[in-house]
Parts: sequence; C-alpha cells; structure tokens
Amino acid sequence: MESQADFAYPATPFGLKPDRLSGHEIWGASGHGQRASFAAILPEWINNFRDSSAMATPRYLTNAGLYAYAIAAIALGVVGLAWGDFATNWQHVQANIPYRQPLAYVAAACELYAGVTILWRRTARSGAAMLTALYAIFALLWVPPILATPQIYDPWGNFFEEFSLVIAGGVAYLSLLPRKPLWRRREAQISRLYGICVISFALDHLFYISGVASWVPKWIPPGQMFWAVATTVFFGLAAIAILSGILAGPASRLLTAMIIGFEVLVWVPKLFTAPHDHFSWAGNVICIALASATWVVADSINKSQESYTSDQDVILPRAVQSI
Repeated sequence: MESQADFAYPATPFGLKPDRLSGHEIWGASGHGQRASFAAILPEWINNFRDSSAMATPRYLTNAGLYAYAIAAIALGVVGLAWGDFATNWQHVQANIPYRQPLAYVAAACELYAGVTILWRRTARSGAAMLTALYAIFALLWVPPILATPQIYDPWGNFFEEFSLVIAGGVAYLSLLPRKPLWRRREAQISRLYGICVISFALDHLFYISGVASWVPKWIPPGQMFWAVATTVFFGLAAIAILSGILAGPASRLLTAMIIGFEVLVWVPKLFTAPHDHFSWAGNVICIALASATWVVADSINKSQESYTSDQDVILPRAVQSI
C-alpha cells in the first residue's frame, strides 16, 4: 500500500524545501540558508521539478480524454435511467433475465455515479475502477454468444467494443496512480493492447461492409461505399500503428477524431429524425463512450511518448556532465 507521501505534491514548485525565498537566500534540504546565484541554482531546480513530477505526483485529470470518459459514463447512466433499460442489445442482457428492469436501473445508476466520481480528485480512481468492472461484466456477457456461434463475427465485434471501454478504464485508473516506473510501464502496455480492439473494428466493417455503407450519409461525396472502405482501411492502419508503436501518437489522435466524426455525422442527426426512439439515444451515448475510450488511450500513448522524450532530455545532459 502506498504511503501518503506517494501522493503528496512537492513542498514547492521545484520540489525543494524552502518556506520562503528572500533575495538570493535559498533554503536547502537541511533548512539552513545558503547564498547562491539564481543562474547557478536554476538548473538544479529544473531537474528537481522534473524528477518529483515524474516520480512522486499523480497525473490527475491532465488529459481531456479522462473527462470525456467520465461524461460518457454519465450520459449512459442518464439515458439508462430515463428509459429504464440497458443500452439496447449492446449491453447484452437478455429479455428473460429475472428483475431485468431493476438491474437496468442499478447499472445506469452505477454508470452515473462512477462518471461523476471521476470528476473529483479524491474519488477519481474508485470511479475508474467501478467503470472498468462494470464494462467488464458487459463484455463478458458476449462470451456465451461467441461460444455458441463462433463463426459469426457480430458477437466478437460487440465483445471488443465493450472490451475497449475496459482497456480505457484500466488506463484511466493507472494514469491516476503515482507516476512510478512500474505504473507507467503498465499503463503503456495496456494502451498498446487497445490496438487489438481496433483490429476488431476493422474486421467488423470488413465483414459487414454493405451495412456500414448504408449508415454513411448519402450527401457526403464521393459516395457511401467509398467511405465504408476508407474507414475500414483507416481502422486497420490505426491498429498497426498502435500495436507497433510506429506513429502511434498521431494515429490514436486521428482514430479518436474519426469516431467523433461518426457521432457527429451519423448519430446526432438521428436525435432529430427519431427523438423519441430509445435506439437513437442509446446509439449516441454508445458512440460517445467508444470515442472517449479511444481518447483516453490516445492521451496515454502521447503522454508516454512525451515522458520518454523528457526523460531523455534529462538523462543525456547528466550523462554528458559525468564524462
């Protein structure tokens, strides 16, 4: 169990121990005043700041993806409570399950509660853990259909859509832990695992390409089938980039933008054409949830790359100084 010190922010912005800075007087770790020029002490301050930021302080809500992940869960909860139902067949709870509607209310309330708790510092990790567990249950509900009809890809596709939220929840939870090397490695590894889900997205489009084309708005040139094929290729390229680590940062950002585009171009119009249809609202919040999961992973991948670059910037000068 981590000590309270693991979560404490540095006493000052530079991780030093002074209670005050007066003129050129610098209070060091021992608490005794020492005279030093600002130019001489500045490099040490910067290095202390980088070290303490990387190793001691948690990254709390430093990326927009975590906010999006929380808001998506809140939206799922609100729609679930308003309709008294699960998010269509995507949350695969059969109609013959006893107490199905009370369970739907409980699941929606959990989504709403967990989403709200992520927005608060003290409860963010528990909220991320709750959502990860809840989404894992919904993902596992697709395992029996997979085992019953393994030759049909639709259950596989739904499983990996749900599993993408599980991965994002795990990444979100780890991102809220103190930034120790072990947690940073685990977060990076799980972020890469998201690429498997993106492979599934590509296969889902490929196997049902005609159906995908029918969802593309007809007014978008050059045509519905063009964009069905193009988005399938984009999914495949994004999966390769994320799994290989080659251009994973920009690929994950572009993937997030593409799924947000699905929401804006495909799902939002359905709220105007069929505003009283549960399917329209559920489809919107599902797409938002999938986009937010991609966003969390994209933020993590880009943060890890920035952190690696920052570490190299610190290590190289120190290595040169030691020669």
